[in-house]
Amino acid sequence: MSVKHGLLALLCEGPRYGYELKAAFEARTGEAWPLNVGQVYTTLARLERDGQVERDSEDAEGHVHYRLTDAGRREVQAWWDSEVEREAPPRDELAIKLALALTVPGVDVVAVLQRQRTATVRALQAHTRRRRALPPDGTAASLVLDSLVFAAEAEVRWLDHCEARLARQSRTSSPARNGARA
Repeated sequence: MSVKHGLLALLCEGPRYGYELKAAFEARTGEAWPLNVGQVYTTLARLERDGQVERDSEDAEGHVHYRLTDAGRREVQAWWDSEVEREAPPRDELAIKLALALTVPGVDVVAVLQRQRTATVRALQAHTRRRRALPPDGTAASLVLDSLVFAAEAEVRWLDHCEARLARQSRTSSPARNGARA
């Protein structure tokens, strides 16, 4: 997720200062991806350097408000107009962990799978609780949380698939041949 583009999108509504951007981003995404306020101000500084935002005003409390420039409007419009690339997915730490667990001697891969399933189900329950607690007008946050729920459900199915495949493999071959205990 591009914090840069998220901030630019929020600035389309008008000038804001860093903490307002952080709060708006978190509210709209169901608090699924908390932002560090330092990250917000670092990103704003880069956007200002790149000519996509500029300082607009300062309020009585000393908060510097930023607003979009024409370059910032073009950048966020280009973001809206482009698809999210899926061909080069981000590295999936869990898939890497399981691939390595299968090839490193002495790792109890089934225990790794079971621990992950427990953690994923716990995350699924937390996402579901947050989604249920949203106000009726929380459609944006609800859609983000729906995405996280569906991803967690898919991960549980994938973990079940991995465990079943390892069980089939252990019935047909010696665990020592693949370098792991299944």
